[in-house]
Amino acid sequence: MEQIREYFKESVTYRLYLLFKDELDDFFTTLGEITIQGLNSLKYILKLQINWKEVLIQANRFGISSLPITLTIVSMTSIIVAMQVAAEMVKYGGGGFVGMMVTLLTVRETGIIMSGFAIISMIGSSMAAEIATMRVTEQIDAISVLGVNPIRYLFVPRILAGTLMMPPVLVISSVFGILGGALASVMTSELSYRAYFASVRSGLFLYDMKVALLKAIVYGFTIVLISCTCGYIARGGAKGVGIATTKAVVWSFVAIVVWDLIFSAVFFF
Repeated sequence: MEQIREYFKESVTYRLYLLFKDELDDFFTTLGEITIQGLNSLKYILKLQINWKEVLIQANRFGISSLPITLTIVSMTSIIVAMQVAAEMVKYGGGGFVGMMVTLLTVRETGIIMSGFAIISMIGSSMAAEIATMRVTEQIDAISVLGVNPIRYLFVPRILAGTLMMPPVLVISSVFGILGGALASVMTSELSYRAYFASVRSGLFLYDMKVALLKAIVYGFTIVLISCTCGYIARGGAKGVGIATTKAVVWSFVAIVVWDLIFSAVFFF
């Protein structure tokens, strides 16, 4: 019996089981930490124990520094979509719906999704790496020794900045996306700017904009919370920083896709 047990422990099946178990443990541990740190951060926010100067610094980082890459990605996405469909829709008499389609797609989905991906890649990863470096070099422990709460000092300003700045980023990037769609539509088909923007007015609804802004608030909060938490629980030196940064990016990507599914089911199903 002992030989059978030893043989099983050396098998591929057992190794896959251990790998799955470790990944499952890590998943629930990370999810628990994200929930706990989110609740702790909300506690300080509701008590208005906020360093507004640091919030402004992080807001500049989140909203201004990320704009070039965000606008580029959202605009190029809308241009690609318009290039693919404008000529065909005009050919079959659907030119009056091109602007509407690009607008709906940009406001409901690509504007916020692509903005989120850009911010995760640029800002979220840097926040995770920054806090993870502070963790592995024991700077966070030093902050605690000095009597400063790390959650209030590190999490709260970043979360507030992300939550407040994501809606303006979405609005600006969506405008650029719609304009990029107009440029591509006119260049690749016989559609005029007047016809395109008349179609935009037909497809732009207040309800869609409200849902998009709510998405932006939730996405901004989620991205920063996950990034900060993954950095905060990092262990193991330089390797731990790399793992934490990767985990922050992956978890944030998955989280906003899951949120997008929830929003679509609740508001558009």
